[in-house]
Amino acid sequence: MTQAAALPAAAASDDTRRAIGCFVLAIFLFAGMDTLIKYLSSGYPVAQLMFARSLVAVVLVGGISVARGGWGGMRTRRPVAHVFRSLAGLLSMGCFFYAFKHLPLAEVYVLSFAGPLFITALSMPLLGEPVGWRRWAAVLVGFGGVVVMARPEADAPLLPIVVGVAAAFFYALAMIAVRGLSRTESNTAIVVYLLLTTTVVSGVAAIPDWVQPGGFDLGLMLLVGTLGGAAQVLMTQAFRLGRAAVVAPFEYTGMIWATLLGFLVFGDVPTPTVLAGAGIIIASGLYILYRETLRRGD
Repeated sequence: MTQAAALPAAAASDDTRRAIGCFVLAIFLFAGMDTLIKYLSSGYPVAQLMFARSLVAVVLVGGISVARGGWGGMRTRRPVAHVFRSLAGLLSMGCFFYAFKHLPLAEVYVLSFAGPLFITALSMPLLGEPVGWRRWAAVLVGFGGVVVMARPEADAPLLPIVVGVAAAFFYALAMIAVRGLSRTESNTAIVVYLLLTTTVVSGVAAIPDWVQPGGFDLGLMLLVGTLGGAAQVLMTQAFRLGRAAVVAPFEYTGMIWATLLGFLVFGDVPTPTVLAGAGIIIASGLYILYRETLRRGD
């Protein structure tokens, strides 16, 4: 029996609505953060933006986590696993930031939707989890959507698309590592150690090409970290209140925000090819989620 099923119907329903609300708001804040990153990337190196995003977020998320649960949540018995998860997260963040610099927001979001496909494909060799033929078929169809979307125009650079796919791959590695870590580690340790790693590494990498920001840009950098930290807190709360199978599909609302903000801020309009690829990838991801729900009996 799941936790929600053990609650009165009204309470379970209220928790589900709050979970969905928190998750949708988190996705919107992430989209706002990504818009600011793309805007700032024209004048600042990727490493510096990663440092700003991570530093503010680790102060915000770490401060809230310690205030709620004390320093005990930072204890770990698996430091090597945290290093692997943090390095995968660092590479994913760096690749996404590079893609934001060179591609429209909506195109990067489409590429990011390949993350769940990679998770499914890698869960058998890395976690020993069975993957049936239906989910393998959905993965292949989903990657077909990536190929459709990534089919470059005559004058379009291919490297940012490849880097965007790599970002989804490293994201999948990070999430698989989280699955293993979550058996023994607290959410506080998993999140804060990631942010500490990205802060330190990106800070060192940013030193050679550091660009001193003006007051306005500095405020935007602080806002980037604040939005990212707030979104992380909301996302954690969403999965605390609701089942992943119910909440996770709302991640695709990010495509709506990315398309809208990309048009309003940068004048970008997704091409029919991008929209077709997005439809294929989203449909494949939802089918994989459906099969996973059946397998676990949620």
